[in-house]
Amino acid sequence: MNTIGERRRLLLFAVAGAIGFVVDAGVLYALASWLGWYAARVLSFLAAASVTWLFNRRYTFAAARPPSLWREYLAYLGAMLGGAAVNYAIYALTLHLAQGPWAALLGVALGSLGGMAVNYLSARHLVFRPRGPR
Repeated sequence: MNTIGERRRLLLFAVAGAIGFVVDAGVLYALASWLGWYAARVLSFLAAASVTWLFNRRYTFAAARPPSLWREYLAYLGAMLGGAAVNYAIYALTLHLAQGPWAALLGVALGSLGGMAVNYLSARHLVFRPRGPR
């Protein structure tokens, strides 16, 4: 295993996660008054997952891109479901335990951190796994 390459991928994955966090929180707060905190969170997660997929396919895992764009996108969303479950559980727990206008933002942040390891491993080994010679 190339340690420098893996560290670089982890750093870029974290950058994608930070961008995804901004998208996630922005969409959540934009939709919450209309859909409520729980339903809006589902849509905000999908928006964030789409943005992180674009970043990760272009920068984090550029050398391992599968040939089919749509198949890759659907595989990425599917692979993110484990992290999404962890993320949403932490988010919901935070909403139950925390009070105030920042409770949802805290839930998104804690949920994102909780799901990050699961999401990285899923992306690295299920979606963007190294393929044979091209």
